[in-house]
Amino acid sequence: MKPNAESALPLYAQLEEILSQRINAGELNPGDQLPAEDQLVSEFEVSRTTVRTTIQNLARRGMVEIRRGKGTFVAQPKIATSLAGLTGFVEDMHALGRRPTARLLGYQIVPADETVATKLKVDVGTSVMYIRRVRLANDIALCYDETYLPRDLGEKVIADNLETEPIFTLLELKYQTPLSEAEYRLEAISADSKVAEVLNIEVGSPIFFIERNSYSAEGRPVDYEKLYYRGDHIQFVTRLIRPACVGGPAGIA
Repeated sequence: MKPNAESALPLYAQLEEILSQRINAGELNPGDQLPAEDQLVSEFEVSRTTVRTTIQNLARRGMVEIRRGKGTFVAQPKIATSLAGLTGFVEDMHALGRRPTARLLGYQIVPADETVATKLKVDVGTSVMYIRRVRLANDIALCYDETYLPRDLGEKVIADNLETEPIFTLLELKYQTPLSEAEYRLEAISADSKVAEVLNIEVGSPIFFIERNSYSAEGRPVDYEKLYYRGDHIQFVTRLIRPACVGGPAGIA
């Protein structure tokens, strides 16, 4: 089946439908590499512009992912992770049957700006530990993680291997700082050049941005994170309970 130049549908839309049908039918499986651009041009007798538009549309739909310098691959089904409890990346991926790994990009002592100082309840300018990591699931870069810790805790955890040991686990099991709760703020944004480079995606790609402020059992803020999750690979789910005071015979919509 090839695009028909006499159809009312643009050629790129026809090619998009052909390739999406192959993916949905299992002819192309998650992780499979799509034919190279030259092959698609030859097979479907269309222009490079048509092929590129098609691939970009499939990528926006989350059906394929473009890996710089490697090619275009059929995307894995989106990961559905719950917001029902305070869990870390490693715990979430293990629960979903994925293999979590991390790549440490760097760490340094920095003065707390107004936001960090507010989140960690320290004075502006106080020295805190700033850690940057990429979090991967089955070798796919899924999340860029910027973590701020009070200096005393931060200097402890950086002595460990942060590519294999989760910070939550280190805090709780090694440094006697059990976590009890966290505040989340989630919004949809577009990837800037820094995040796009780290996650190997295009600038402007959809991103879930999460701010997470975690507290110890004593109520001490011990962790402030800025998390950038790829929107083409993950979705967040939660279960909501209707308050007892709402609804009932007089409040049923």
